[in-house]
Order: sequence, then structure tokens, then C-alpha cells
Amino acid sequence: MALSTIDPTPALVVIDLQKGIAPAGSPFDPVVERSARLADAFRRHGLPVILVNVTGVAPGRTESARHRIGTALPDGFADLVEELGARPGDFTVTKRRRSAFHDTGLDTLLRDHGVTQVVLTGVATGSGVESTARSAVDHGYHVVLATDAMDDPDAAIHEHSVRRVFPKLGETATTQEIIDMVEATR
Repeated sequence: MALSTIDPTPALVVIDLQKGIAPAGSPFDPVVERSARLADAFRRHGLPVILVNVTGVAPGRTESARHRIGTALPDGFADLVEELGARPGDFTVTKRRRSAFHDTGLDTLLRDHGVTQVVLTGVATGSGVESTARSAVDHGYHVVLATDAMDDPDAAIHEHSVRRVFPKLGETATTQEIIDMVEATR
């Protein structure tokens, strides 16, 4: 479903755009630039901006090799990329699992600010972004997925999430479509 509206109180939730995952000069530069544009639009209208970083992974074995984030993270790994232009009024959430909702207080933060809709961006599309989108739906939020402001190291996973999964979880739109709708509803 295409973007139909922006609720009176939406929040932008930016997933894992941090120096250890999306440093300047990485393939994720377009995601960072578009997420920063969305953050600026939300800030201009006094809407919540939540910047999420990750410092851990769920325990347990998997069949696929995955990067294990443990207690020995490199210095600066979890620091948000500067291009997001984090401001004092922004909120930061640190997650230790795939979803930004799991044991982070994100749901309470959103409810305390009257948020009914979340706009999601970030990396990785099929991991942190998709898990957070699924959790947002489970928590009763309207979900908007800025599909050109997210990416995945695996193009097939990105494409699967965007084409097959996200339409079942919410509405999809481009960065510019979201910005235009924010401007039109304010």
C-alpha cells in the first residue's frame, strides 16, 4: 500500500546508522543521507526523532555465520554517524537484539509522546529494520517504511523484505514522498 497519510504524531526511527556498521564512504551513504533528510523534516515540525544503535546480539546458535557483537566492540563502533546530525532533542535507543523494541523502552518512549505511527529507515533491511517493523505492528503502531532510506548487505534479502514483507506490515514510500506528506499534513 502506498503512503496514505502521516498521523498527527509520528516518530522517525532510524536503525543502526552507526560508525561500526555504516561509516562514511560505505555503500550505506545514500541511506544515511536520506535518513538525515527525513530527520531534518521531522525536527522542523517538532516531531520525535529516535536514533537507534546496536551493541549486542541475541544468544543462541544459528546455521549461518553471523557477526557476533560482544563486549569487546571496537572504540566508536556504536557511535551514531555524524551525518545524521543528532540534536539534543533527539532520542537515542540502544538495542542488544534485532528489534529496537526488545528490552529497550522504545514502546514506552513512543507512548509517552503520543506517537501512533513510526517511520522506519536504516540497516539492515532484512534484520534490524524488518524486526523493528514487525514489533511495531505487534505493539499497535501504524508503520511507514522509507524503502529508499534502507539497505541490506544482501540485495536479495533487501528486495524480499521491500516487495514481499513490508506491504503486509505497513505502507511503503520514498523519502521524498514521506517528506512531502509531512509538509502537507502540518
